[in-house]
Amino acid sequence: MNTEASVYIAGHNGMVGSAIHRNLKARGFKHFITKSSNELDLRNQAAVNAFFDTEKPDYVFLAAARVGGIHANNTLRADFIYDNIMIQSNVIHAAHTSDVTKLLFLGSSCIYPKFAAQPMSEAALLTGELEPTNEPYAIAKIAGVKMCDAYRSQHGRDFISVMPTNLYGPNDNYDLDNSHVLPALLRKFHTARKNNDPEVVMWGTGSPKREFMHVDDLAEACIYLMDNYSDAGVVNIGTGEEISIYELAQKISHITDYQGVITKDLSKPDGTPRKLMDVSLLHNLGFKHKISLDVGINSVYKSLKDKPWY
Repeated sequence: MNTEASVYIAGHNGMVGSAIHRNLKARGFKHFITKSSNELDLRNQAAVNAFFDTEKPDYVFLAAARVGGIHANNTLRADFIYDNIMIQSNVIHAAHTSDVTKLLFLGSSCIYPKFAAQPMSEAALLTGELEPTNEPYAIAKIAGVKMCDAYRSQHGRDFISVMPTNLYGPNDNYDLDNSHVLPALLRKFHTARKNNDPEVVMWGTGSPKREFMHVDDLAEACIYLMDNYSDAGVVNIGTGEEISIYELAQKISHITDYQGVITKDLSKPDGTPRKLMDVSLLHNLGFKHKISLDVGINSVYKSLKDKPWY
């Protein structure tokens, strides 16, 4: 990408979109096209088409999505499948009709089968049943991948898809009703330390293992692939390292200097037992993450602990 090119980041206010924005600005890009969800409803096809006809971006990072943790995915199932299918379908089609040079679509590791062989390779896609708690979201994201491939096949469009692992970092969501596990635990332990609470309640058994990547590493990977990759299918973006939820809770307890005990709420679901990404393709393409989990969580907590938590 030339630094003089115009770049549309769909979802620029979110954790992923803002990280891509920061990275590109640091590289000298200055022609950004950004619209908040209040300014442009990406579920509205006519509005999206008019936007692309007017702005005509050279490159598109499609990071806009309706996202959330187990509770949000499992209770707002219709919202998650409808909103995500509409957002990505409108943006991908408009990118085609307005002759965008290249588009990068961000999916999620939840597209892989619940019991996929670990670590999960790109070849595991559509080889088994999905995790029921986030199936609507996963199906929407799978549709986005296949849509990019279809426009590549039929129209020769350079649309690529990447599958990030679990992310954390600046601009994360700390709402305990719909956040992901790492920010939820950070907020719980921070609040418990401030209030001198004797215990922190953790959902489930704590045995499931998860992989976590700092969003700045993801942004770096996305831009690297935008410059160096062009093919159908998906590319996993992750660290290739995993940790159990209970071990993560212990780590966050230490980072936040919480002195109480961790209690397991066994009435809550665990979700998928493991979700480790096979990142050998990413490594073979020449990219590897730089931010360790300890360094990443410490930096996030340091930036937030003296500010209001939302």
